[in-house]
Amino acid sequence: MLKTREHGDGGAPQHVDVLIVGAGLSGIGAAWHLQRHSPDRSFVILEGRQAIGGTWDLFRYPGLRSDSDMYTLGYSFEPWTASTAIADGPSILNYVNTVADKHDIRRHIRFHHQVVSADFDRRTGRWTVEAKRTDTDEAVTLTANWVHMCSGYYNYREAYLPEFAGQEQFTGRFFHAQFWPEELDFRAKRAVVIGSGATAVTIVPEMAKAGAAHVTMLQRSPTYMVSRPAVDKVANGLRRMLGDKASYSVVRWRNVLLQQAFFQLARRRPDTMKRMIRKGLLKELPPDYEVDTHFNPAYNPWDQRLCLVPDADLFGEIRTGKVEVVTDTIETFTAEGVRLKSGRELPADIVVAATGLKLQLLSDIAFSLDGVRQQLNEKMTYKGMMFGDVPNLSYSFGYTNASWTLKADLIATYLTRLLNHLRDKGAQIANPRSQPDVAEIPFLDFTSGYVQRAKSILPRQGDRAPWKLHQNYALDRIAFKLGKVEDGVMQFARADAVAVPPRSLTREIA
Repeated sequence: MLKTREHGDGGAPQHVDVLIVGAGLSGIGAAWHLQRHSPDRSFVILEGRQAIGGTWDLFRYPGLRSDSDMYTLGYSFEPWTASTAIADGPSILNYVNTVADKHDIRRHIRFHHQVVSADFDRRTGRWTVEAKRTDTDEAVTLTANWVHMCSGYYNYREAYLPEFAGQEQFTGRFFHAQFWPEELDFRAKRAVVIGSGATAVTIVPEMAKAGAAHVTMLQRSPTYMVSRPAVDKVANGLRRMLGDKASYSVVRWRNVLLQQAFFQLARRRPDTMKRMIRKGLLKELPPDYEVDTHFNPAYNPWDQRLCLVPDADLFGEIRTGKVEVVTDTIETFTAEGVRLKSGRELPADIVVAATGLKLQLLSDIAFSLDGVRQQLNEKMTYKGMMFGDVPNLSYSFGYTNASWTLKADLIATYLTRLLNHLRDKGAQIANPRSQPDVAEIPFLDFTSGYVQRAKSILPRQGDRAPWKLHQNYALDRIAFKLGKVEDGVMQFARADAVAVPPRSLTREIA
């Protein structure tokens, strides 16, 4: 039975100015910005798990690493000082924890607090947030003037796992990469990894290097892959000359501009980009390798996210013969492996499904206004951080074509501008009012499977600012740091001046 407990004296829920959901990269970064730019605002971070780090604490598969350089995945305010630019998961987790401790953020975190619902009362300008303790099953109630979601965009409890024919026949070990068994020993074992995205590209060479007898990367269709050194020698040289802070800023901007140039070239001259990628592959793979079979996708570069191969490790393992890439589809599992549509059978002791994420919108929390449930997927997103006609609710969602933290940093900066503007105006409510004449377009212009599967749960963007997503750090930096807060769309009001229709007797909170 669910026990109920409320924080605060006299039976009243504890109140904070800002309630942050999630203690991963985005949540810790948002907390730093609040402390730095809105120090008069109280805040708390609710984290459903027992640790800081989000993704970097959840995933435990071999070789877990970033697919972006740490000069852009790192925080703008905290230089990345390790020599390796493409960092492994434990190093990133340590970085996030170090930032939380260095800036005294950990004391604001309440672990094991899974947010279930949030209702905004326009009369008071406050959210009432209901959470559940995942360790004690207690119910917890808090109130907040503002809710900032930093919970990422995918489901921690479920992953995308297609049903494969004959799966029950397989006598070996089968699991999804998101739930890697800690006790698994794959040394001297034959493994098949299903998938060709960033997770598979990470796991396959790592298993081979760590002693697997043979690893097959089984892909239904190819993915664009580019190699990049894990160590940035130029960045390390600049650090020795300029120091940590100055060199970090220089390298960060260099990498942002190079990434944008790469992305724009792919969009405007896709055939040129295809040739460049193919040329790089031919240098890394064995002579006469079937590049056009296994590494020549049917789509254009950056229609889906490119896969990063640090130090060409995947290609090196292909050259040794310990790794094979097979492009085919599964007909059925067998007792001893996987049989393909071509008739070939891949023997396996272990089959790993690196088949993708399951997206969710704002952790599937039930949001409501004055007791009326809001379908956020039907809303238009404002600046990629709020929803039309939903006051005092923001969220952190990073770039699809660059590092997540670049956008998260900008969003947190803009959040503090909004909060400070509310204070200066003596207002409590900030509401981006929708504009009926703005045309709706899909939230993400990506053909990746995990995006296409989630189209129905994602919000919409508009065909012009401030409803349009730029996917461009330089443009967003100008808009978020220099753009007007009073832009004609965002409306500010005092809570007691808002006309609210009568509440129904029962609040519609699913």
